[in-house]
Amino acid sequence: MPVYSMTGYANSVAHPPKAEDGSSTPQASVSVELRSVNGRFLDLSMRMPEELRGLEPQLRELIAARFKRGKIELRINSQREAEGALPQPQPEQLNRLASLEAKVLTWLPKAAPLSVHEALNWCKSGAAAPAHLDSATLEAAQACVDGLAESREREGEKLVAILTERIGRLRELADEAEPLLPAVVQRQQQRFLERWQEALKTSGANASVPQDALQERALNEAAAFAIRIDVAEELGRLRAHLEELTRLLKKGGELGKRLDFLIQELHREANTLGSKSAALELTNISVEMKVAIEQMREQVQNIE
Repeated sequence: MPVYSMTGYANSVAHPPKAEDGSSTPQASVSVELRSVNGRFLDLSMRMPEELRGLEPQLRELIAARFKRGKIELRINSQREAEGALPQPQPEQLNRLASLEAKVLTWLPKAAPLSVHEALNWCKSGAAAPAHLDSATLEAAQACVDGLAESREREGEKLVAILTERIGRLRELADEAEPLLPAVVQRQQQRFLERWQEALKTSGANASVPQDALQERALNEAAAFAIRIDVAEELGRLRAHLEELTRLLKKGGELGKRLDFLIQELHREANTLGSKSAALELTNISVEMKVAIEQMREQVQNIE
Protein backbone atom coordinates (compact mmCIF):
# COMPACT_ATOMS: atom_id res chain seq x y z
CA MET A 1 0.00 0.00 0.00
CA PRO A 2 1.20 3.56 -0.65
CA VAL A 3 2.09 6.03 2.08
CA TYR A 4 -0.11 9.12 2.09
CA SER A 5 0.88 12.60 3.11
CA MET A 6 -1.72 14.84 4.75
CA THR A 7 -0.73 17.72 2.47
CA GLY A 8 -2.39 18.02 -0.91
CA TYR A 9 -4.61 20.00 -3.26
CA ALA A 10 -7.13 19.13 -5.96
CA ASN A 11 -9.89 20.83 -7.91
CA SER A 12 -12.59 19.67 -10.28
CA VAL A 13 -15.35 21.20 -12.40
CA ALA A 14 -18.63 19.53 -13.42
CA HIS A 15 -20.50 21.07 -16.36
CA PRO A 16 -24.26 20.95 -16.80
CA PRO A 17 -25.64 18.02 -18.78
CA LYS A 18 -26.60 18.39 -22.39
CA ALA A 19 -30.20 18.44 -23.42
CA GLU A 20 -31.56 15.65 -25.59
CA ASP A 21 -31.16 17.81 -28.71
CA GLY A 22 -27.49 18.36 -27.86
CA SER A 23 -27.85 21.93 -26.63
CA SER A 24 -26.49 22.99 -23.25
CA THR A 25 -29.00 23.62 -20.50
CA PRO A 26 -28.99 27.21 -19.23
CA GLN A 27 -28.28 26.21 -15.65
CA ALA A 28 -25.26 26.00 -13.37
CA SER A 29 -21.82 24.39 -13.42
CA VAL A 30 -19.96 23.56 -10.23
CA SER A 31 -16.30 23.85 -9.24
CA VAL A 32 -14.96 22.04 -6.19
CA GLU A 33 -11.63 22.59 -4.41
CA LEU A 34 -10.05 20.49 -1.68
CA ARG A 35 -7.07 21.66 0.37
CA SER A 36 -5.42 19.44 2.94
CA VAL A 37 -2.76 20.02 5.61
CA ASN A 38 -1.56 17.93 8.53
CA GLY A 39 -3.72 17.39 11.62
CA ARG A 40 -4.01 14.87 14.43
CA PHE A 41 -7.52 13.86 13.37
CA LEU A 42 -9.86 14.41 10.43
CA ASP A 43 -10.95 18.05 10.64
CA LEU A 44 -13.29 19.01 7.81
CA SER A 45 -14.53 22.53 7.03
CA MET A 46 -16.86 23.48 4.17
CA ARG A 47 -17.60 26.64 2.24
CA MET A 48 -20.46 26.39 -0.23
CA PRO A 49 -23.52 28.25 -1.52
CA GLU A 50 -26.56 28.05 0.73
CA GLU A 51 -28.53 26.33 -2.02
CA LEU A 52 -26.15 23.35 -1.72
CA ARG A 53 -26.12 23.03 2.07
CA GLY A 54 -28.43 20.06 1.84
CA LEU A 55 -25.55 18.05 0.35
CA GLU A 56 -23.26 18.59 3.35
CA PRO A 57 -23.93 15.18 5.00
CA GLN A 58 -23.23 13.34 1.73
CA LEU A 59 -20.07 15.34 1.13
CA ARG A 60 -18.80 14.68 4.65
CA GLU A 61 -19.45 10.97 4.22
CA LEU A 62 -17.67 10.98 0.86
CA ILE A 63 -14.53 12.61 2.29
CA ALA A 64 -14.47 10.64 5.55
CA ALA A 65 -14.66 7.37 3.61
CA ARG A 66 -11.38 8.23 1.83
CA PHE A 67 -9.32 10.14 4.41
CA LYS A 68 -8.72 9.42 8.09
CA ARG A 69 -6.48 12.29 9.18
CA GLY A 70 -5.72 15.86 8.17
CA LYS A 71 -7.31 19.28 8.18
CA ILE A 72 -9.31 19.40 4.96
CA GLU A 73 -11.08 22.43 3.54
CA LEU A 74 -13.80 21.98 0.91
CA ARG A 75 -14.82 24.94 -1.24
CA ILE A 76 -17.70 24.81 -3.72
CA ASN A 77 -18.65 27.54 -6.19
CA SER A 78 -21.53 27.44 -8.66
CA GLN A 79 -21.63 29.54 -11.81
CA ARG A 80 -24.89 30.06 -13.62
CA GLU A 81 -25.11 30.55 -17.35
CA ALA A 82 -26.65 33.67 -18.86
CA GLU A 83 -30.27 32.56 -18.92
CA GLY A 84 -30.11 31.02 -15.50
CA ALA A 85 -27.96 33.66 -13.79
CA LEU A 86 -30.91 35.24 -11.97
CA PRO A 87 -33.33 33.39 -9.70
CA GLN A 88 -36.83 32.72 -10.99
CA PRO A 89 -39.22 34.03 -8.31
CA GLN A 90 -42.25 31.86 -7.69
CA PRO A 91 -45.71 33.45 -7.19
CA GLU A 92 -45.97 32.14 -3.63
CA GLN A 93 -42.59 33.69 -2.82
CA LEU A 94 -43.64 37.09 -4.16
CA ASN A 95 -46.99 36.95 -2.37
CA ARG A 96 -45.26 36.12 0.89
CA LEU A 97 -42.73 38.91 0.37
CA ALA A 98 -45.46 41.48 -0.44
CA SER A 99 -47.36 40.47 2.68
CA LEU A 100 -44.27 40.88 4.85
CA GLU A 101 -43.43 44.24 3.31
CA ALA A 102 -46.97 45.54 3.89
CA LYS A 103 -46.84 44.44 7.53
CA VAL A 104 -43.49 46.19 8.04
CA LEU A 105 -44.74 49.41 6.41
CA THR A 106 -47.78 49.37 8.68
CA TRP A 107 -45.53 49.59 11.72
CA LEU A 108 -42.70 51.53 10.08
CA PRO A 109 -44.28 53.85 7.48
CA LYS A 110 -40.96 55.61 6.83
CA ALA A 111 -39.19 52.37 5.88
CA ALA A 112 -37.87 52.26 2.30
CA PRO A 113 -39.65 49.86 -0.04
CA LEU A 114 -37.89 46.75 -1.28
CA SER A 115 -35.83 47.06 -4.45
CA VAL A 116 -35.94 44.51 -7.26
CA HIS A 117 -32.40 43.40 -6.34
CA GLU A 118 -33.40 42.81 -2.70
CA ALA A 119 -36.49 40.89 -3.77
CA LEU A 120 -34.46 38.67 -6.10
CA ASN A 121 -31.90 37.96 -3.38
CA TRP A 122 -34.67 37.00 -0.97
CA CYS A 123 -36.20 34.65 -3.55
CA LYS A 124 -32.77 33.19 -4.31
CA SER A 125 -32.01 32.42 -0.65
CA GLY A 126 -35.26 30.55 -0.28
CA ALA A 127 -34.90 28.55 -3.49
CA ALA A 128 -33.65 25.01 -3.63
CA ALA A 129 -30.83 24.06 -5.94
CA PRO A 130 -31.84 22.56 -9.28
CA ALA A 131 -31.81 18.79 -9.30
CA HIS A 132 -28.99 18.68 -11.85
CA LEU A 133 -26.88 20.95 -9.64
CA ASP A 134 -26.89 18.40 -6.81
CA SER A 135 -25.69 15.61 -9.08
CA ALA A 136 -23.09 17.89 -10.69
CA THR A 137 -21.78 18.84 -7.23
CA LEU A 138 -21.45 15.23 -6.12
CA GLU A 139 -19.80 14.33 -9.42
CA ALA A 140 -17.24 17.13 -9.07
CA ALA A 141 -16.68 16.28 -5.38
CA GLN A 142 -15.96 12.63 -6.19
CA ALA A 143 -13.46 13.59 -8.87
CA CYS A 144 -11.88 16.09 -6.47
CA VAL A 145 -11.57 13.49 -3.70
CA ASP A 146 -9.82 11.14 -6.15
CA GLY A 147 -7.50 13.96 -7.19
CA LEU A 148 -6.66 14.83 -3.59
CA ALA A 149 -5.87 11.19 -2.84
CA GLU A 150 -3.47 11.10 -5.79
CA SER A 151 -1.88 14.37 -4.66
CA ARG A 152 -1.40 13.07 -1.13
CA GLU A 153 0.06 9.84 -2.50
CA ARG A 154 2.63 11.73 -4.59
CA GLU A 155 3.57 13.81 -1.59
CA GLY A 156 3.79 10.64 0.50
CA GLU A 157 6.33 9.15 -1.93
CA LYS A 158 8.56 12.18 -1.40
CA LEU A 159 8.27 11.85 2.38
CA VAL A 160 9.21 8.16 2.22
CA ALA A 161 12.32 9.05 0.20
CA ILE A 162 13.36 11.64 2.79
CA LEU A 163 12.74 9.29 5.72
CA THR A 164 14.60 6.44 4.01
CA GLU A 165 17.61 8.69 3.50
CA ARG A 166 17.55 9.73 7.18
CA ILE A 167 17.22 6.11 8.30
CA GLY A 168 20.33 5.30 6.26
CA ARG A 169 22.19 8.16 7.93
CA LEU A 170 21.24 6.91 11.41
CA ARG A 171 22.49 3.43 10.52
CA GLU A 172 25.80 4.93 9.40
CA LEU A 173 26.13 6.78 12.71
CA ALA A 174 25.36 3.61 14.66
CA ASP A 175 28.02 1.78 12.64
CA GLU A 176 30.50 4.55 13.43
CA ALA A 177 29.73 4.35 17.14
CA GLU A 178 29.92 0.59 17.55
CA PRO A 179 33.71 0.16 17.01
CA LEU A 180 34.37 2.94 19.50
CA LEU A 181 32.57 1.25 22.39
CA PRO A 182 35.19 -1.32 23.54
CA ALA A 183 38.02 1.21 23.41
CA VAL A 184 35.99 3.86 25.22
CA VAL A 185 34.91 1.43 27.94
CA GLN A 186 38.46 0.13 28.41
CA ARG A 187 39.94 3.64 28.49
CA GLN A 188 37.43 4.91 31.06
CA GLN A 189 37.83 1.76 33.15
CA GLN A 190 41.61 2.25 33.18
CA ARG A 191 41.21 5.86 34.28
CA PHE A 192 38.88 4.74 37.03
CA LEU A 193 41.42 2.17 38.28
CA GLU A 194 44.24 4.71 38.17
CA ARG A 195 42.29 7.08 40.39
CA TRP A 196 41.55 4.25 42.80
CA GLN A 197 45.23 3.38 42.91
CA GLU A 198 46.12 6.96 43.74
CA ALA A 199 43.49 7.03 46.46
CA LEU A 200 44.80 3.74 47.88
CA LYS A 201 48.40 5.02 47.98
CA THR A 202 47.31 8.18 49.73
CA SER A 203 45.39 6.38 52.45
CA GLY A 204 47.25 3.05 52.39
CA ALA A 205 49.25 3.58 55.58
CA ASN A 206 46.24 4.52 57.68
CA ALA A 207 43.75 2.06 56.10
CA SER A 208 42.18 -0.52 58.40
CA VAL A 209 40.99 -2.59 55.42
CA PRO A 210 43.50 -5.01 53.86
CA GLN A 211 45.12 -3.91 50.59
CA ASP A 212 43.80 -6.95 48.72
CA ALA A 213 40.23 -6.19 49.74
CA LEU A 214 40.59 -2.61 48.55
CA GLN A 215 42.04 -3.80 45.26
CA GLU A 216 39.14 -6.22 44.75
CA ARG A 217 36.64 -3.50 45.53
CA ALA A 218 38.32 -1.21 43.01
CA LEU A 219 38.03 -3.86 40.32
CA ASN A 220 34.34 -4.42 41.12
CA GLU A 221 33.66 -0.70 41.00
CA ALA A 222 35.51 -0.43 37.70
CA ALA A 223 33.39 -3.24 36.23
CA ALA A 224 30.19 -1.58 37.43
CA PHE A 225 31.36 1.71 35.96
CA ALA A 226 32.07 0.04 32.63
CA ILE A 227 28.53 -1.36 32.56
CA ARG A 228 27.07 2.07 33.28
CA ILE A 229 28.85 3.74 30.37
CA ASP A 230 28.33 0.90 27.90
CA VAL A 231 25.77 1.96 25.23
CA ALA A 232 25.70 -1.25 23.19
CA GLU A 233 22.10 -1.93 24.29
CA GLU A 234 20.99 1.54 23.21
CA LEU A 235 22.53 1.04 19.78
CA GLY A 236 20.84 -2.34 19.49
CA ARG A 237 17.43 -0.90 20.30
CA LEU A 238 18.04 2.03 17.94
CA ARG A 239 18.78 -0.40 15.10
CA ALA A 240 15.63 -2.37 15.93
CA HIS A 241 13.53 0.80 15.73
CA LEU A 242 15.11 1.66 12.38
CA GLU A 243 14.24 -1.80 11.06
CA GLU A 244 10.63 -1.35 12.17
CA LEU A 245 10.46 2.08 10.52
CA THR A 246 11.72 0.59 7.26
CA ARG A 247 9.19 -2.24 7.45
CA LEU A 248 6.29 0.16 8.05
CA LEU A 249 7.31 2.46 5.20
CA LYS A 250 7.41 -0.52 2.82
CA LYS A 251 4.05 -1.76 4.08
CA GLY A 252 2.34 1.64 3.72
CA GLY A 253 -1.20 2.48 4.74
CA GLU A 254 -2.25 4.59 7.73
CA LEU A 255 0.92 4.57 9.80
CA GLY A 256 1.51 8.18 10.87
CA LYS A 257 0.80 7.60 14.56
CA ARG A 258 2.98 4.47 14.74
CA LEU A 259 5.82 6.30 13.02
CA ASP A 260 5.47 9.15 15.49
CA PHE A 261 5.79 6.70 18.40
CA LEU A 262 8.93 5.13 16.89
CA ILE A 263 10.46 8.57 16.40
CA GLN A 264 9.95 9.22 20.11
CA GLU A 265 11.71 5.95 20.92
CA LEU A 266 14.60 6.82 18.61
CA HIS A 267 14.97 10.16 20.34
CA ARG A 268 14.99 8.42 23.73
CA GLU A 269 17.83 6.11 22.68
CA ALA A 270 19.84 8.99 21.21
CA ASN A 271 19.39 10.96 24.44
CA THR A 272 20.55 7.99 26.53
CA LEU A 273 23.54 7.54 24.24
CA GLY A 274 24.50 11.16 24.82
CA SER A 275 23.98 11.07 28.59
CA LYS A 276 26.03 7.87 29.03
CA SER A 277 28.73 8.88 26.59
CA ALA A 278 32.19 8.95 28.14
CA ALA A 279 34.00 10.13 25.03
CA LEU A 280 33.76 13.18 22.80
CA GLU A 281 33.42 11.00 19.70
CA LEU A 282 30.25 9.36 21.02
CA THR A 283 28.86 12.70 22.15
CA ASN A 284 29.26 14.10 18.63
CA ILE A 285 27.56 11.03 17.17
CA SER A 286 24.67 11.44 19.62
CA VAL A 287 24.22 15.08 18.56
CA GLU A 288 24.16 14.12 14.87
CA MET A 289 21.62 11.41 15.62
CA LYS A 290 19.34 13.89 17.36
CA VAL A 291 19.51 16.25 14.39
CA ALA A 292 18.57 13.45 11.97
CA ILE A 293 15.76 12.23 14.23
CA GLU A 294 14.35 15.74 14.56
CA GLN A 295 14.35 16.06 10.77
CA MET A 296 12.44 12.77 10.59
CA ARG A 297 9.93 13.97 13.19
CA GLU A 298 9.08 17.00 11.05
CA GLN A 299 8.35 14.76 8.05
CA VAL A 300 6.41 12.16 10.02
CA GLN A 301 4.02 14.88 11.24
CA ASN A 302 2.74 15.09 7.65
CA ILE A 303 2.05 11.37 7.16
CA GLU A 304 -1.51 10.10 7.45
